[in-house]
Amino acid sequence: MEAREKRALRRRALVIAMIASLILWNLPFGGFVLYPFKLFATWLHEMSHGLTMMVVGAGFDHLEIYRDSSGLAYGSRSVGAAANATIASAGYVGTAAFGAAFLILGQGQRGARSILGSLAAALAISALLWVQGTFAIVAVLVAAAVFAGLAYFGTEKVAAFAVNFVAAQSCANAILDIRVLFRSNLVVGGEVVQSDAHSMAQATFGTPALWATVWLVWSMALFFVALRIIYVRERNEVLASASPMPAAGTGSAGKV
Repeated sequence: MEAREKRALRRRALVIAMIASLILWNLPFGGFVLYPFKLFATWLHEMSHGLTMMVVGAGFDHLEIYRDSSGLAYGSRSVGAAANATIASAGYVGTAAFGAAFLILGQGQRGARSILGSLAAALAISALLWVQGTFAIVAVLVAAAVFAGLAYFGTEKVAAFAVNFVAAQSCANAILDIRVLFRSNLVVGGEVVQSDAHSMAQATFGTPALWATVWLVWSMALFFVALRIIYVRERNEVLASASPMPAAGTGSAGKV
């Protein structure tokens, strides 16, 4: 496939994926169709918490994902206020960053299959090391199998659409999931718990609503930055392909 055709394929896949996402979010049965992607966004959220726990010294004991698409990540030991603040912010900050990265990588030259294969490997490894609970383990392993199947057996068009649809859903969930932080109570796995915004406010300053707003702005900013990067890269590729190539053998050699 020529470079121009690949650019057109990636562009169409992104546009179709984003339109499909918007339509599904507003259909009565859209929640049912998007349920697996909600679970994937929860996995991203909790893995962001967990990996940050490892970085700040809290340790990453395990994570759980529930049928209502909520989840929790558990550390191994207590840490100070600064570390707790970093952990609390990692879920929404990390999910938005992953979503933006998926958008950018989905339009890159490396190919959608490598992205899907990497996601499959990450899901499988997390299921072996950190995911607990029958429902969560099954959900994560099924997602890993689906991504692996798309990576190795899907056509380039199917793989490109899959990556862009996952990216669109990750970005959408990173923004829309923050809405729950403006509520007085947060229910996770059927129990009322303290939200990340409450934990952030306790560890630093301000109110839960303030931090929910900060994370919302962050998520929207990353989404638009990702789209801007895609646009600039696409424009540069078009300009580069349109530039005239110097003719070979234009030099002259004189004879004595």
